[in-house]
Amino acid sequence: MSYARIGALKSVEQFREHLATLGLELPCDDAPLSADEGSPLAAPFEVGAFTVGNRWCIHPMEGWDGTADGQPTEHTLRRWRNFGLSGAKLIWGGEAFAVQQDGRANPNQLYYRPENETGIDELLQTLISSHEQQFGPNSSRDLLVGLQLTHSGRYSRPTRKDRAEPRIAYHHPLLDRRVGIAPDDDSRVWTDGDIRQLIDRYVVAAQLADRLGFQFVDVKSCHGYLGHEFLSAFTRPGPYGGDFEGRTKFLRDIVTGIRAECPRLMIGVRLSLYDFPPFRPREIENGKPGVGVPEDWERDYPGFGCNRDNPLELDLAEPIRLMEMLHRDNGVALFNLSAGSPYYNPHMQRPAFYPPSDGYQPPEDPLVGCVRQVQAVRDVKQRLPHVPVVGTSYTYFQEFLPHVAQAVVRAGWVDSVGIGRLVLSDWELPAKTLAGADYRADKKLCRTFSDCTTAPRNGMISGCYPLDEHYKDLPEFERLKEVKAGLRGK
Repeated sequence: MSYARIGALKSVEQFREHLATLGLELPCDDAPLSADEGSPLAAPFEVGAFTVGNRWCIHPMEGWDGTADGQPTEHTLRRWRNFGLSGAKLIWGGEAFAVQQDGRANPNQLYYRPENETGIDELLQTLISSHEQQFGPNSSRDLLVGLQLTHSGRYSRPTRKDRAEPRIAYHHPLLDRRVGIAPDDDSRVWTDGDIRQLIDRYVVAAQLADRLGFQFVDVKSCHGYLGHEFLSAFTRPGPYGGDFEGRTKFLRDIVTGIRAECPRLMIGVRLSLYDFPPFRPREIENGKPGVGVPEDWERDYPGFGCNRDNPLELDLAEPIRLMEMLHRDNGVALFNLSAGSPYYNPHMQRPAFYPPSDGYQPPEDPLVGCVRQVQAVRDVKQRLPHVPVVGTSYTYFQEFLPHVAQAVVRAGWVDSVGIGRLVLSDWELPAKTLAGADYRADKKLCRTFSDCTTAPRNGMISGCYPLDEHYKDLPEFERLKEVKAGLRGK
């Protein structure tokens, strides 16, 4: 299946025409505006009592490059330094920070333990320092920085990159076998007592963030990790499953605990707004992974934000209800809205022209997945206009990202535009667009080659190997080339 490459579209008119051929509705301005020209992306906005300086946000970008005991390395520090240089005024979490050792998605993920406090403080100070050096000594006054708190749950690999050590909220009929869990093996299921202890660990990690000067923490509830999984725990008995109140209790109890112990700390939630069933590649004649197809499901599919009788169809009633409740009753200040999971349906979570090594060829033009996310956030924003919301899935727009970003902000579809993969290749794009510079000149726009995912899937650190000279100089660069050549030769 072949789709038009964004890089082959030479003008805004061609981009709009391509959207029209796909039947997609998406605002897109004729040209990016600078801050001096009144760009909507330069406008401040309010999060609680804090004024965020512009509408650019940096998503958490974990590098699989910490130490075995959860400390940052020079690679980690460099990435956070680049976040500060980006010009974005909202830094959403830096990267996923596990609240305890067994919650790491890989053996090099940062995690909470008292000995790691100095390392996390160094990351924060490095980010702030680079921002002030680049934009002036008072520039951090409107810079909002958070720390993302997580437990990887089903996708935990805390000791070895090649060994899953999952902890699950409930038995999922399709996902259990993907991580090697037998349907009758309850040893991997969290007990209610385990959950209460884990909630306490989130609070302790939040206290660390508060001491160090982070302005908010994100209680991660996306991408198939534990916080997200609880939201679909329809079949789990007891207080943490079943009905809406039970399935949201884990998240609500964490937020309540953090607010009690850290009253000055704001709380955000990165939420997978909707989910689809897992996809698998259809085999084609040469043996390479083919186009992704959804696995078979029965009625009452355990998904959050989808029609359970037709889980390829969105149903945002519960996500909107959850956001409204968390904001009104639990004091959650802001939301970052994503979708799905990189582990079992990456084409909807992170649309790409070139899939990662463990993925499949996209079953739809990647623009369809991007616009699906942008429009879903628009629908939420229309229902909850008073709630600050960050949007996702903008990297794939490439040359036309600033055109779309300023248009959707102006239209009120979203408050802040988040970028993830792009920041690994061109971390200064927000600053360049606001300054009116030609952001295309140095040819660092992410083309979604997916090397930043293929590398860690094969035991290497993450980064933009095609476009960042820092990674081209590493021995992993040659190893990654060999891995990709091997995949092509299969």
